[in-house]
Amino acid sequence: MADGKKVMIVDDDLVLTQMYGERLKAEHYEIIEAGSGQEALDILKDKHPDIILLDVMMPKMNGIDVLKTIRADENTKDIPVIILTALLQQIDQIKSLLNEKDSYLTKSTTLPAEVVKKVQAVLG
Repeated sequence: MADGKKVMIVDDDLVLTQMYGERLKAEHYEIIEAGSGQEALDILKDKHPDIILLDVMMPKMNGIDVLKTIRADENTKDIPVIILTALLQQIDQIKSLLNEKDSYLTKSTTLPAEVVKKVQAVLG
């Protein structure tokens, strides 16, 4: 059961954030939202989500730089991350940054229900 599990959604697209958030809330996950990479890193200092949904294309600090920062920090390096990307040409670069707990989804071909299933699969 998802009770008590925290999912951080990092995306500058408010509609997608709300859509994913509502589906995850329906499965009893607690949602933490961040609209930018820097905001996500600031929130991570105080909150420790069980998993992070991370968009790649964001202004100022992209998701790849956020992931590198998360992995370099001893306090956050083990949090599983699901990368959400619309950029198929970056898949190889993204895969090189992922650890065994991580995953990625292509936004254009993934329905919100599939995002929920992936979160459930990663968290067990």
